[in-house]
Amino acid sequence: MKTLDSIPTSKLERASKLVKTGVKIGGNYIKYYGESLVGSDEAKDRLNENNASDIYDGLKTLKGSALKVAQMLSMERNILPRAYVDRFSLSQFSVPPLSGPLVKKTFRRYMNALPEDIFDSFDYNAINAASIGQVHKANKEGKNLAVKIQYPGVAESISSDLALVKPIALRMFNMGARESEKYFKEIEEKLKEETDYLHELDMSVSITSKASHIPNLRFPNYYPEYSSERILTMDWMDGVPLGVFVNGKFDADVAQALGQSLWDFYMFQIHGLKAVHADPHPGNFLVNQQGELIVIDFGCIKEIPNQFYTPYFELANASAMKDQDLFLSKLYELEMLVESDGADEITYFTKLFREMLQLFTAPFNRDRFDFANPEFWDGIGKMAEFFSQDQTIRKMNANRGSKHFLYMNRTFFGLYNLLYDLKADVDTKAYLKYLSN
Repeated sequence: MKTLDSIPTSKLERASKLVKTGVKIGGNYIKYYGESLVGSDEAKDRLNENNASDIYDGLKTLKGSALKVAQMLSMERNILPRAYVDRFSLSQFSVPPLSGPLVKKTFRRYMNALPEDIFDSFDYNAINAASIGQVHKANKEGKNLAVKIQYPGVAESISSDLALVKPIALRMFNMGARESEKYFKEIEEKLKEETDYLHELDMSVSITSKASHIPNLRFPNYYPEYSSERILTMDWMDGVPLGVFVNGKFDADVAQALGQSLWDFYMFQIHGLKAVHADPHPGNFLVNQQGELIVIDFGCIKEIPNQFYTPYFELANASAMKDQDLFLSKLYELEMLVESDGADEITYFTKLFREMLQLFTAPFNRDRFDFANPEFWDGIGKMAEFFSQDQTIRKMNANRGSKHFLYMNRTFFGLYNLLYDLKADVDTKAYLKYLSN
């Protein structure tokens, strides 16, 4: 893959790149309108394919927050057209890496040394390049290491990048700019944490030490002496990316064990630590030859405040949905209903959220849950289709819910999709035995 000798870092350079992308998208729509007039059934599919390709091609050279948003969107399998999901998923694995000279420049700035001054050996060819950083293999005193290097300018351009991609996201999800501000602020805060590798180092050490007693899980060790705010060094972990594993011919028993470990790990974090690895895409997990699950990235950790955690899981209880007064009170606590709502909004959204919660929280209300169950995924697909077509919701203030829903929902959607890929039938209560350790 061709390497990059530079990345646009100024606001003007990055805006110019997106403007060019916007022009391409405009041309795609003109072509689509022409094809639709002559009755082309495939016109909309081609529009989605062309738009997804042009948006991704524009973002992948910018890297950083803009590309990270695409990566987040790639997890929304039941919301976006398939073309967008497939193209944006490339941000997990297929992004042009930095060239050797740019790697050296980054090391000089943040470690005051070259890689060869620190490590016994260092491969300047990146093993993996994603949205915020790329990984190189190194060796120190006989130990293989993974060295993650952040792209130049990523941390400094978070606010301006989000301002540039915000109109695209608002259009995709039919959101109002003013009402959605709290969600974009939440994204900005989490991205700032993700670009602080010293924060990631602290989170990685904390969570891995507390979750190490859960069987079938492996974590790398981290090395503060070879790390800085933009460079992070950890053990090199041998394994197959989870996305590659599930797309091959895998052993059903191994997949079942992996799925159970994933569920236990996530429930332990949520209920035991009140903090969770909120970036559960396949690129952040490996499967080793022993069939163990390796977790390799703790950049995005969502801390769950009690004022959100308590009503969230009270509302997830099936009995709460049958108690109208309790159900309504929790909807208000979680900002799913607001004091300015009239009778029509209250009636409409109460019914909508009850149906949604009955579907999404089904795994919490059963002792076992089969994530390969087609009825579950058909229900999610129909719900997504309803949201995209319902005219009533477009006329009301649909930007609802606490800002904490953003990363919690992202966590559960990502986890559910991984468990579906593994065809896992999990014991949903098994994690409880790990909470007391």
